[in-house]
Amino acid sequence: MRADRLVATLLLMQQRGRVTAAEVARELEVSVATARRDLEALSSAGVPVYPQPGRGGGWSLVGGARTDLTGLTASEAQALFLLVGPTSGRSAAATSALRKLVRALPETFRADAEAAGRAVVVDPAGWGAAVRPRPPWVDELQDAVVRRRQVTLTYDGRAGVTERTVDPWGLVDKDDVWYLVAGTPAGRRTFRVDRVRALTVLGSPAARPDGLDVAAVWEQVVDELEARRGRVSATVAVAGPLVRVLRDRLGRHASVLGDADDGRVLVRVSSHTVRSVAEQLAGFGAAVEVVSPPEVRSELAALGAELLARNAPPG
Repeated sequence: MRADRLVATLLLMQQRGRVTAAEVARELEVSVATARRDLEALSSAGVPVYPQPGRGGGWSLVGGARTDLTGLTASEAQALFLLVGPTSGRSAAATSALRKLVRALPETFRADAEAAGRAVVVDPAGWGAAVRPRPPWVDELQDAVVRRRQVTLTYDGRAGVTERTVDPWGLVDKDDVWYLVAGTPAGRRTFRVDRVRALTVLGSPAARPDGLDVAAVWEQVVDELEARRGRVSATVAVAGPLVRVLRDRLGRHASVLGDADDGRVLVRVSSHTVRSVAEQLAGFGAAVEVVSPPEVRSELAALGAELLARNAPPG
């Protein structure tokens, strides 16, 4: 995992003082290009890692004569935790190393460093939508979450384009679709970051519930959305290799139930209407058999008849 490599790279630099990309690659058993990208990522994120060109050069942890990770400044510690990313992307070893680093930091830095580590939640299960590019506001929102600063969003939502000031609690990366979980005068709200048209980080402090667990809050958000979106479910039988395709295509709306008697796999597929479930399955043709309910089976057969009538070859 990248989180492990970044922490291991820093610890290696602390031990040796100066390293080359080739040395990092050899120690961590990665390619030289990967090692170089990791070193450049640490440097560009604000962690005190700098290249020294020329013969005998390499990469060093600097800050005057400092090569001790416990001497990180507040902003450097935040940068490291943001770059390493959420706890869901770390191994136990990486988490342990960061925990030791936090304990070694000056007390005034610890809260912000730990907040940076909790600022982002990764939810790998998609909604079934296409992958989108990273929105331009993610870094600024991460910083606002860590520093507990209110933000004003110009947001293109269901009510049209509106401007609102919110308390950012955390960010969620859901299969490359980013969401901001925030507090508002009306309570908790979730905003899709790619619908933000403009963003201003304010100097006013953001309110945040005591003991906030962004990952737990996100689970509540998903449960609420799924309850609204997944009102109709169908059980389908498919060949084993198709299970992964269904799960990649439909995200949380496809869940494995177990093995069928004939060697196929039973999968539950959900959506908001019978028609919608049938439409999601129609593209798989005869590779999918609807076991239940009969309403979805009939709707899928009707779709097949419509397709045949519309697209049958002449004669």
